Amino acid sequence: METQENVVKNNNEYINSGEVEDSLVQVIVSIPEKSSRLLAGLTLLLLIPKIILLIPHLIVLWFLRIAAVIAGIFGQVMVLFTGVYPPKVHLFVVGVIRWQTRVIVYITGLRDEYPRFTLDK
Repeated sequence: METQENVVKNNNEYINSGEVEDSLVQVIVSIPEKSSRLLAGLTLLLLIPKIILLIPHLIVLWFLRIAAVIAGIFGQVMVLFTGVYPPKVHLFVVGVIRWQTRVIVYITGLRDEYPRFTLDK
């Protein structure tokens, strides 16, 4: 059995070697050219207004997460019978996760820009 150090070393070598697959998940939060330091400093005070601004996102994401769970179960059944995960289902579930990540990044103050209403990148 490999130790955790070996696994981390092997994963770092794998990622650094450039052999990254399309299905590998990478979360990259780029640093914006202009950043509001005041907004970043007041993140705790602005948490409630940010949540109020994000109410439309949270409502839509609530329904999309339910649909993503159903789509994921459908995808698992398709894998069971056909051996292939449907690409459209994959794109939908990944899109929901991307959208949710953009909302979380905004609410935690990592980005100042308001998240987009889209499942695309």
